Amino acid sequence: MTRPAPRRAVLAAALATAATVAVVDPARASAAPHSATAGRPAHPADTAPAPQDAPVDYHSWTTYTDWRCGAGHGTLVVPGRRPGIAVGHPAGTTSYTDPHTSTTADYEYAVWTSPRHQLRFGASQLVASWNAATPEGTWIQVEMGGTYSDGTATPWYVMGRWTSGDSDADIRRTSLDGQDDGKSNIGTDTFAIDDASTGLRLTAYQLRVTLYRKPGDQASPIVWRVGAMASDIPDRFTVPASTPGDAAGIELPVPTFSQDIHKGQYPQYDNGGEAWCSPTSSSMVVKYWGRGPSQAQLAWVDPTYADPEVDYAARYTYDYQYEGCGNWPFNAAYAASWPDMEGVVTRLHSLNDIEHLIKHGIPVITSQSFIASDLDGANYSTSGHLMCIAGFTADGDVVAHDPASSDDAAVRNVYRRAQFETVWLRTQRINATGGVSSGSGGVVYVYFPTDITPVQRLALAGVGIR
Repeated sequence: MTRPAPRRAVLAAALATAATVAVVDPARASAAPHSATAGRPAHPADTAPAPQDAPVDYHSWTTYTDWRCGAGHGTLVVPGRRPGIAVGHPAGTTSYTDPHTSTTADYEYAVWTSPRHQLRFGASQLVASWNAATPEGTWIQVEMGGTYSDGTATPWYVMGRWTSGDSDADIRRTSLDGQDDGKSNIGTDTFAIDDASTGLRLTAYQLRVTLYRKPGDQASPIVWRVGAMASDIPDRFTVPASTPGDAAGIELPVPTFSQDIHKGQYPQYDNGGEAWCSPTSSSMVVKYWGRGPSQAQLAWVDPTYADPEVDYAARYTYDYQYEGCGNWPFNAAYAASWPDMEGVVTRLHSLNDIEHLIKHGIPVITSQSFIASDLDGANYSTSGHLMCIAGFTADGDVVAHDPASSDDAAVRNVYRRAQFETVWLRTQRINATGGVSSGSGGVVYVYFPTDITPVQRLALAGVGIR
């Protein structure tokens, strides 16, 4: 069967070359410089760039020194086992009208701006992510401001307005559409150069975090991690197959949750089913680490529904602007809302990177798009889908907990290594109509506890996460 595309499963600027030959669906494209084939669309037979030629830079601010090195206006650096920033002496007061409730309220605010991060390459895309606690009535806004390769500056783009709650006292978490300066744009959660074929790139950036609370309130958001993944993934339909690594035969005990059994549940959070691949995958990994909602927190879920934690995750990852649960940083922030959890959105270079994490007990959530013939055994097509990688067979094939399954028992799937690596890492693909659509270029969510072992911490550092 062909699974219809969700409203926005993976979003990015369409590749300029693809636009000349076909209608491009709303899957995320990695805008990148043209190769020697510029002037005509790339083709699967063209030589694919090696993964190491696809630069990725994930950089974060998490330590006490990191927070002290930023510029704070009204913020307080909170020391301890998990350092962060909170509202100290507010820098001012402002009004915010929630576009999704039309409610206007006053808030005190404090602002922290990171040091300038110089990239070692020019980036065509950037995705920010953050970890924060937001008591009722508080929220944060994360922005990115950067420098182009022509020496000019980007606007301060809003990358997300986040709160973990949704009570009457809370704003509705939201992305912000319509941000564009004629050189770049924000597509839900992704900064992208409008036309990467011009050679324009992002060369440096800063992140700015604004923390909001009601005037006179003593409660404050606390931000423990803010970071961004910048990348310049070349146009590619295929990637060279990696050689099975040292996680062959290792399978982690990740629970299995099906998204399909939730079809039709809670239309206000995008109706379950295929629209819930992201929160379903997030729920698997959160539970793997021994976290998740209590029975009291699940009391609002219909008691006849199986796996109510999936309904919970859908509610608390829902982006009211996008009208869906597939916002990448919102899922990472949700995972990090549980005690002592951290969540990162980044790109990896190959299945060897995932093997490195699996070997050390860290599952990975991947984003990919494909038609049924691209991935043997999937038996469906998708313009964007999230699934959890739980391990590898002895031959190096991928053990995927694929939520697009009929029930929980059917979630464990084994996909051929080379096929899976291509559908996950490519930026362009032939779609069901024979046109060209985009792919995620290796996007992953990585969730882990703050108190992981030193060896696990080194494993994360080995794939660029600190």
